[in-house]
Amino acid sequence: MAKVEYAGASRIYSGSTEVRAVDDLDLQVSDGEFLVLVGPSGSGKSTALRMLAGLESCDEGRILIGGSDVTRIHPKDRDIAMVFQNYALYPHMSVAENMAFALKLRRVGKDEVRRRVEEAAALLDLTKYLDRKPKALSGGQRQRVAMGRAIVREPAVFLMDEPLSNLDAKLRVETRANIAALQRRLGTTTVYVTHDQVEAMTMGDRVAVLRDGVLQQCAPPRELYDRPANVFVAGFIGSPAMNLFAAKPTDDGVEFTGGRFTLLRDAVPASDAVTVGVRPEALRIVGSGEDEGALEVRVLVSEELGADTFVIGECGDPAAPGRVTVRTGPGVAPAAGSTIRVGLADPAAVHLFDADTGARLPTPR
Repeated sequence: MAKVEYAGASRIYSGSTEVRAVDDLDLQVSDGEFLVLVGPSGSGKSTALRMLAGLESCDEGRILIGGSDVTRIHPKDRDIAMVFQNYALYPHMSVAENMAFALKLRRVGKDEVRRRVEEAAALLDLTKYLDRKPKALSGGQRQRVAMGRAIVREPAVFLMDEPLSNLDAKLRVETRANIAALQRRLGTTTVYVTHDQVEAMTMGDRVAVLRDGVLQQCAPPRELYDRPANVFVAGFIGSPAMNLFAAKPTDDGVEFTGGRFTLLRDAVPASDAVTVGVRPEALRIVGSGEDEGALEVRVLVSEELGADTFVIGECGDPAAPGRVTVRTGPGVAPAAGSTIRVGLADPAAVHLFDADTGARLPTPR
């Protein structure tokens, strides 16, 4: 196990214009921690992981593992094990041979190789598949073999680059729980890359959100959800996404095209313009006589998911409408084309951001 540190690390691609795929990244991963790097396509998350693995150059700054500077060290000497998106298994080798391959290259003794492979197989429920070839396995089983190959190396750090992306939805849910439980059991420092923010929120001790190579926020999942550092994090973290409105503060709240929200008195910002964020579960459908500032929302679709219903609609100027999502309980599904009134379930649940910088405005706790 080992602490990982990015110290002002940058990856720069030269060409007609310079592209900073990872820009001055400062990030520490504690010994034994499960850290998830998340962001949209092109955010630099996979590049940051490959820099840690030594598969991409670190053009500026340093990368440290266990306190040692590995910036210029060859990948094979970094004491890391990587699990790839496509599993990268050798088709002509059995499961046992795939798992043992790296150990044999290191000239580990046969008895030790057998011991490590058998222990990893038992841990991953692969014992009965050790003699099979990868083509005889399901996607989930192949993914477990790739995990086993990493485990037998007993590295200081596990690196995982979207290992669940080739699995179907049901298997993804099952496997992500297995990976998180396995990491906690082994206690090995893990850096995990995904574009799926639900995956990130359910697996990581902390989640680092990147955008255009720049770290936006790194915090425990609950903190990211409850106190996003800026508009980007607010809109990216959470499913469905947070509702965001351009608004102007008033004496007792904020006003925007299509409606207004009354806020707690000491929460009204002093700015001339703000961006208001409200989670779908912080909104409620109200009757005609309730909440004078309620939004008039034209329903586009109601998505019934059993325990919840997501009502998606538009408000404001029909020529340039704003999108609104409301989370309601089961059986509450307004028809498409109907108009509903939507108000705040809790004024304290409103998030406020600077209209120019996107940064979170201080709000009372």
